[in-house]
Amino acid sequence: MPRFVILTHDWPFPHWDFLAEADGALRAWRLLSEPTPGADIVAEPNFDHRPIYLDYEGPVSGGRGSVSRWDAGSCTWITDEPGRVEIELCGAKLAGRAAVQRAGGAWVFRLTARAG
Repeated sequence: MPRFVILTHDWPFPHWDFLAEADGALRAWRLLSEPTPGADIVAEPNFDHRPIYLDYEGPVSGGRGSVSRWDAGSCTWITDEPGRVEIELCGAKLAGRAAVQRAGGAWVFRLTARAG
């Protein structure tokens, strides 16, 4: 089953990296505020990351700060279309359906928490 991780990253400014496993790589978005169920969070698409980041914490090469795990778990891809992805997350902090989509000229991350 695919996995996801959310890392706190302190470079070039504090943010959260949302990484979801797909086709041997990690699709990546930079979240500009802490992931909170029900909140719209600005999400900047990022380049694919290596799968090592599913389990890595520490300094990032090239003097790009350091990362630490904020949440991690399994995920299921629901939708993967230009302009919108939906992923079911099952993590220690976050559980529910995450959507990352274009909203006007920006991208937005929104988690709808599972009831229960």
